[in-house]
Amino acid sequence: MAVPASNKILMYAVVASGALLIAVAPPAAVAPDSAAVCVPPADAMPAAAGASAADPAQQVLIQYLSRRFLVAATMTGRMVAAAHSAADEVGLDPLLVLAVIAVESRFNPIAESGMGAKGLMQIIPRFHLDKLRAAGGEDAVFDPEANIQVGSRILQEYVHRYGTLEAGLQQYNGAARDANAYYARRVMAERERLEDVMRASGLTTLVAAGQGS
Repeated sequence: MAVPASNKILMYAVVASGALLIAVAPPAAVAPDSAAVCVPPADAMPAAAGASAADPAQQVLIQYLSRRFLVAATMTGRMVAAAHSAADEVGLDPLLVLAVIAVESRFNPIAESGMGAKGLMQIIPRFHLDKLRAAGGEDAVFDPEANIQVGSRILQEYVHRYGTLEAGLQQYNGAARDANAYYARRVMAERERLEDVMRASGLTTLVAAGQGS
């Protein structure tokens, strides 16, 4: 839009006066840089999501399991955290729980066998409906946290009932009559592999009390 000549003269005068005022004003009186205004103080900025979600031991496990089983690190993190939480709740070794998951489903939360075993720890819903209902219903069998919670509780009960970790694992697999305890040996070998990974990173783990022998 065109501006009348008289208005142009007035505009120039205003601009010139403003420039003169800024030139003689103290630095504190001048508006700060707009970019700096938009950045909050460092202590007011939220931490990156999940940055402190896992301790160093869990982070080592997440990185290893994510690469080995080709599962996204975010999902692996959920499963590792759930295994630690569930193991602590029932008195099992978290590496043992993770070893069972590795053997049973290779960390596939939607794994399903021809026998009807489902989810990470391959739970057969019809045998454990009470525990699944307490965890949110039968469909919870495909929820990573719920599956690990229920599977850990089942394993702990078998270990307690049958007296040893080996016997509990064999019962968990439905192979109580296997005199060679093939399943239990396979799980314990997997657990040892996980412990070796942590040991190689300079980390050690405390085995939870009450897991049997």
